Formats: sequence, C-alpha cells, structure tokens
Amino acid sequence: MQSLPQSTLEPAQVTLAFVQQAVVKHRMRYDMVFFKAVLAGLMLSFGALMNEIVSSGTPALSDANPAIPKILGGFVFPSGFVLIPMLSLELLTSNMMVFPIGIASGKIPWWSLPVNWLIVTFGNLAGSLFSAAILVHYSDILSSEPFFSGVQAFASKKAVVPEWHQIFLRGIGCNILVCIAIWLSAGARETVSKLVAIWIPIWVFVACSFDHVIANMFYIPLGIMFDTPSLSAAYYIRKSLIATYLGNIVGAFIVWGPAVYFYIWNADHRNEKVDDIESGTVKDIEAGYVKEE
Repeated sequence: MQSLPQSTLEPAQVTLAFVQQAVVKHRMRYDMVFFKAVLAGLMLSFGALMNEIVSSGTPALSDANPAIPKILGGFVFPSGFVLIPMLSLELLTSNMMVFPIGIASGKIPWWSLPVNWLIVTFGNLAGSLFSAAILVHYSDILSSEPFFSGVQAFASKKAVVPEWHQIFLRGIGCNILVCIAIWLSAGARETVSKLVAIWIPIWVFVACSFDHVIANMFYIPLGIMFDTPSLSAAYYIRKSLIATYLGNIVGAFIVWGPAVYFYIWNADHRNEKVDDIESGTVKDIEAGYVKEE
C-alpha cells in the first residue's frame, strides 16, 4: 500500500528547505533578483492599499470602536502579501531569515547577504514607490474624503507620532510574525494550506500595528505625497526607515536563530544532502535564472 505524502514538513526539514532556497537565491542573476524584488514591492502594496481603504474609509467606526478597523485592515492586508511567496518573489524581510540560515549552514558565503539585501531593498522600494505614486497618488483613487485625511493620519501614526525606539520595537514584532508566516508556508505542501499559514500571522502583525519596512515604503511615501504635516523624505529615513529596518533584522533573528541552533549547529545537517539542491540549481541555471560559478 502506497503511503500518503507528508502534508507538513518537520522544523528540521523546513530549515533544510531554507538552506536550499538560500543557495538558489545566492546564485540567481542580480537582474533577476532586482526585478523579482520590484514585483514583490508592488504585490505587497496592493495589500497595503486595501488596509488604507479599510482603515481610512471608516472614520465613524474608528471613533466608535477603533479595534474593528484594525482587525478588518489586518484581514485584507495579506491579500497582497500571499502573492510574494506564491510567485517566488524577493522580499527583504523574508530574506532576513533565509540568508543567515544559508550562511550558518556553510552553503553560501557571508558576502551574499549584504549584496542580496542591498539589491532587494532598492527593488522593493522601487515597486512600492511605483504603486504609491502612479497607481494611487496620480490616479486619484484616494483623493476624496475621508480617504485623503485618512492617508495623512495613517502615515503620521507610522512615522511622526511614535518615538524612534517604539518604531524599532514594532519592527521586531512585525518580522517575528512575517518570518513565522514564511516558515509555515514553506512547511505546507499544498496551496490552500500555504494561504492559510501565511494569512493568519500577517493578519496579526497588521492588526497589532507592528511596522514592516517594505509596507512602510508604501504607507509613508504616500503620506508625503498627500502633504502630511511634519513628514518629509529625510524625516522618514531618519525616523522610520532605519528603525524599522533594524527592528525587522532583530525580529528575523528571533526566528532563524533557534532554527540554526537546533537543526544545523546541534545536528548533523552540515553533511546531510539537501533534497534536490543540486538538481534544482542546475535547472535554474539552464533556465537562465541563476549564474554559473
């Protein structure tokens, strides 16, 4: 009797799957990395836009019960996020987990991390700014009230009202949940399970008002375009971008650190063959997605 396929990978298997991902990402051509990152920023902005519509379009509900718009906005946000892992795009916050795991396993060199993060950061930024400027600001889809004031209030709550350390701490909470979502998605073996696994942690992080560095690349520049008081590009970089970026790095470490400790450093995974890693890399080389070394 043929055994049924495993429906969910064990944590050690997920860790090895991330090692495989890290190798493929490391060997991917840089132009492919950049354009995948641009698309990831664009996809994420669709979910962020849905959150803006729900949060900004319900001022009466916000006054009556401010928890309801947060919960509803958090629920619609993953509609954009799920597209990123499902389409195998490049998102900075998930790579903050994948690349350290690959480096700790000894499968990729340390310098691949700053190179990838730099390329993906600017790619995600380009996709987010394109969406904010072209698809939202110049299209006037949020130019009427209450959306116009709502966009300003949303951006102000993200970058103006909180202190630097508060934004940093919110970044930690965000990427713990984002990395858990990516972890659960990698462990699920079919589409519906992957969607649910991603949706729930992302819903939680948005509803709790944690800060995601790439989502904020849509929210806050959009607020600048809508003339939010006290908000400028320099202020955004100094007050929000750096704090969120660093917080997201720490949040990712809280997820990948234990995985490396349990399943790589304290297990014989260094000499264990990662399933299909070589054949998968060869196929990607033949397809032109990665560069030969």
